[in-house]
Amino acid sequence: MASNGVPDKKQDGDGAPCLSALVGQIKSCDHCLVDPSGKPLPHVPRPVVVPSLRAKICIIGQAPGTRVHASRKPFTDPSGDRLRAWMGISSEQFYDADKVAIVPMGFCFPGLDDKGGDLPPRKECAPLWQAALFELMPQIELKLLVGMYAQQWHLGKSRHKTLTKTVAHWRDYVGDGEPVPGKPMLLPMPHPSWRNTAWLRKNPFFECDVIPFLQRETKRLLA
Repeated sequence: MASNGVPDKKQDGDGAPCLSALVGQIKSCDHCLVDPSGKPLPHVPRPVVVPSLRAKICIIGQAPGTRVHASRKPFTDPSGDRLRAWMGISSEQFYDADKVAIVPMGFCFPGLDDKGGDLPPRKECAPLWQAALFELMPQIELKLLVGMYAQQWHLGKSRHKTLTKTVAHWRDYVGDGEPVPGKPMLLPMPHPSWRNTAWLRKNPFFECDVIPFLQRETKRLLA
């Protein structure tokens, strides 16, 4: 790994050593301290990511919060409880890396804003690691795009102007629900934060239409 945190080129050979090497680079990354885009990260980096060579489902969220920064285990909070309920799976299934991969847009807790809320994911992280990780995880069949930042990156110009419109057009991104090699289904979702309870009440289509699809596909892919 280069001293500025830039990932080395993909290694040849079996995927396991390649992914292991890449994860090692991620775990030692300090790019947002030594070469930040804007203000440096306000604390020592503690990357949180769960890659996998076997999981067919990948959750792409925002960035760790304060609890996850402390535990180094993703979604160890009420948001995680709600997300697992949406998927219809247990904690044991959720934290089994052979079943579910977790690759947030920012691997480190970005810090808090003046109002005590989480800052957005660091801008440095996704350009460094997203493409490199997914190149080594071609088996992923379903990406859960949790929140605006994941949708901006993974949907690009096909994303609508608002999260609500993007999620409302979810069928455009999953196609007919049949897996296509090398082209995973992309399911845009709101963040499972309890702050979004009002959004869920205003948009009942999510619980009526999206969650049944999500649970059906989760069950199929975990079978």
